[in-house]
Amino acid sequence: MTSEELKDFLDSKAAYYENPSFIDTDPVQIPHRFSRKEDIEIAGFLTAIISWGNRKSIIANAEKLMKLMDDSPFEFVTNFSANQEAVFNGFVHRTFNATDAVCFIRALQHIYIKQGGLERIFSRNARPTTLQPAIHELKNSFFELPHQQRTRKHLADPMKNSAAKRINMFLRWMVRPASGGVDFGLWKSIQPAQLSCPLDVHSGNVARKLGLLKRKQNDSKAVIELDNSLRRFDIKDPVKYDYALFGLGIHEKF
Repeated sequence: MTSEELKDFLDSKAAYYENPSFIDTDPVQIPHRFSRKEDIEIAGFLTAIISWGNRKSIIANAEKLMKLMDDSPFEFVTNFSANQEAVFNGFVHRTFNATDAVCFIRALQHIYIKQGGLERIFSRNARPTTLQPAIHELKNSFFELPHQQRTRKHLADPMKNSAAKRINMFLRWMVRPASGGVDFGLWKSIQPAQLSCPLDVHSGNVARKLGLLKRKQNDSKAVIELDNSLRRFDIKDPVKYDYALFGLGIHEKF
């Protein structure tokens, strides 16, 4: 395909997959159950954090997390105290367990009460064309409180060469416009042009087959390379093509 043909192909696939039916089998359905901005943010963040492995399992365990938080994430986080830690006993999603859950709730409480919330951290540390340094600063803020070393692995850091797929997916949810019925467009202080594609094995394989990505590893350098390729097609909203890459990989076995 020529560059123009490839753009037309990706545009059509992105438009095809970005619609409310996408939600039915995707973890994004969890934050869609809420209407308050802070509830959507916290539900989306925690869901994204455990979004690896089987999608049915991800959704089921994200639902469990919401129930443990009385289906009121923001109220639960801001009022969380030591005598509530036991509610997470027995919770586990792959290597994310009750200890990690308590640490994340306490870190979110610190961020919302002391630092103005998740959006403020990202917008304060955003760069004109990327949020990857802001993800690094989020991790610094997140682990200011005492914590177990094991929990750090659950928050990726692009400055340590991670693709940070789950956080980039969360950012897509928060920033991209809600017009397609999937993302929320909640964070007006950040533009879609600053987003990076959530790179995983599926989107990476499709991107390589389409000539959008040459690097073999799915790491932060590959994210930058893919971002540059996608911005050639839409500099204002390059991450809309995440839908095309994901759909082609998951549903069409491209």
